[in-house]
Amino acid sequence: MTRIGIIVAGSAYPIEGFKMGLQDLGWLEGENIHLELRAAEGELRRLPGFATEMVALGVDAIAVIGAVTVRAVRQATQSIPIVFAVVVEPIGNELATDLRRPGGNVTGVTTFDPQQARTQLQLMQAVRPELKRVAIVSDLGVSECLSNSNRQAAQDLGLQPQIVGVEGPSPEYEKAFSLMDEEQAEALIVLEHPINQPHRKTIADLAAARRWPTVFPISMVDAGGLFAYGTSLREAAKHMAGYVDKVLKGARPGELPIEAALSHELVVNLKTARALGVTVPPELLKRADQVIQ
Repeated sequence: MTRIGIIVAGSAYPIEGFKMGLQDLGWLEGENIHLELRAAEGELRRLPGFATEMVALGVDAIAVIGAVTVRAVRQATQSIPIVFAVVVEPIGNELATDLRRPGGNVTGVTTFDPQQARTQLQLMQAVRPELKRVAIVSDLGVSECLSNSNRQAAQDLGLQPQIVGVEGPSPEYEKAFSLMDEEQAEALIVLEHPINQPHRKTIADLAAARRWPTVFPISMVDAGGLFAYGTSLREAAKHMAGYVDKVLKGARPGELPIEAALSHELVVNLKTARALGVTVPPELLKRADQVIQ
């Protein structure tokens, strides 16, 4: 039976999409494939151990979520095929030198949309036109690519960004929000970083106590923020399954071009809007894929 390792830096949320993609291609768990899943839940120090474990298990391929996970697995093996999803900048993260021919044992899907940060900020400007200062919560354990993209987008829109990083295994969100208070933040962007996923509801509660509008990644829609927007991790993971299928059928990862998977979703939470005392413009409600009443 073919064995596939799966390592996720955050929660296992996207993996249902991966399993669906495998099923569509004829790979059925328990019949012709066995899946070994490990999720770090934001505790990035666990990743090297997971990688070593997968090598010891002798898996045929390793599917991973996040650039920090790719690096940990690549340290453990140069031979087992590695297929990734949800990597912001494959070249910037030194995972490939050429998107068309990445080389080595790594390939996959990027979900980075250079316009996403701007769109997220414009969502908050739509409900708070007077917005001046926006806080952005990040994970100190990962690349700054996403943080830098959001900082630049905020500056381009005439906003004052404040990047506040936290770090696992015990992120100090109370301290982070105190720093935001000192800078008189008025709204919050939550980056799609591993540490934020398991603590999303804590983040939402702290922001709600300050009556700040928030934008969460679509993968954290259940946090209760005002908006959830971004590329679909489940769709990206489903796309990743196609790469794993090709690798298992003999393709070399380094010869498979890295592709972008940019399927966007917008969810508006009107319950949160009422609690914040803000009005969501009708045009945003029409754009939304889902409106939570």
